[in-house]
This record gives sequence, structure tokens and C-alpha cells, in this order.
Amino acid sequence: MLVGAAAAHEIGGSDAAFVAGARGADPVPFLYLGAKHMVTGYDHLLFLVGVIFFLFGLRQIALYVSLFSLGHSATLLAGVFLGWRVDPHLVDAAIGLSVAYKAFENLGGFRTLFRAQPDTRAAVFGFGLIHGLGLATKLQTLDLNPEGLLANLVAFNVGVELGQLLALSLILVVMTLWRRTRMFAPAAQGANVVLMLAGFILAGQQIAGYVLGGAVP
Repeated sequence: MLVGAAAAHEIGGSDAAFVAGARGADPVPFLYLGAKHMVTGYDHLLFLVGVIFFLFGLRQIALYVSLFSLGHSATLLAGVFLGWRVDPHLVDAAIGLSVAYKAFENLGGFRTLFRAQPDTRAAVFGFGLIHGLGLATKLQTLDLNPEGLLANLVAFNVGVELGQLLALSLILVVMTLWRRTRMFAPAAQGANVVLMLAGFILAGQQIAGYVLGGAVP
């Protein structure tokens, strides 16, 4: 069951068949697939929730989301073109740990235990690199045709960004409404504890898939 859950948002079924069979540039379907993958990628969305949880200014939100986007765009494109091979389970385990890391930071864990606060901007960019490599591993399993690959990958990446923008907009609406209630302050700590546990569970699922030899996402 854990191994099956670990592959919950891979590119599969008819989408995988289309990508593997694509010949030449076909940007519109790849744009759609990129957006769909991000919107259904719950681990990516949980990390974004952690990133913006205590960000109230749009300028701050734009900065951190841009750093994340820059990171995952770089490794998504480079990972496929340069053929960086990393076990998908291990990459996705690191993505799960990134969720736990951000929640732990939101809880003030680093200041409490280490009397120091890591640079959040560097951490978000670094985890963006890992998330992008996770996206690249999904595409690498599909034996992409080199004909039109650049155009299709760029379209997929643009789709990822559009999907992220859509998902983030909805998350911000919900977060803004929640922050206006009296329940936000007393519930914020508990919510981040749940977020941290979710990150550890996601990482544990991936590690189980790696150790038990489950299907590669």
C-alpha cells in the first residue's frame, strides 16, 4: 500500500502514452500536462503552503515563489537534457523532507534548538532544485523522443508554472480568509505540526518504495 501511494502523482496512463509517442514539437498538450502535473502534485503544493504560511505581503510571496520556480525550472530542463539519473524514490523522499523542513522552520524549530535561523531564501531555492529534479525523473522514465524535445520541455515547464500560479492563487484565497478569523493564531502551530507529519509520511512512503523495490514512479 505504501509503495502504491508513493507513486500517486506520476505521469501515467494515456498521458504517459502521449508523451512517449510524441514526434516533433507539440507545445499545447505538453503545456496542459505540465499544469496538470503541478496541480495534482500534492507534495509540491504542501511545500508551497509551508512557504507562504506566514508570508503576508505580496512582494514577499512573489520573491519566494520566484526563487522556487527558478530552482525547479533549472533542474527540470537540465535534468532531462543532461540525463541526470537519480532514483525517483530518493528524489521524492527529499521532496517530502522539504515539506517537513519548512513546517519545522515555521514552528521556530531552528531558533529553539540551534539558536540560528537558516537563510529561508536559499533553502526555498535549494528545495526548488530538488522539486525540479523530481519532475525531471517523471519525464525521464517515458523515453522522450529527441525530435521537438526542447519546445515540448519548455511548454511543459510553462505549464508547470501556470499550474503553480493557479494552485497558489486558490491557496492564497483560502489562507487569506483563514487569517481573518480568530482561529488562525491558535491553530497555526497545530497546522504546521500536521504539515511536518505529512512531509515525513511522504518521505517514508518513498523510502519504503526504494527499500522494498516498488514500481518506479
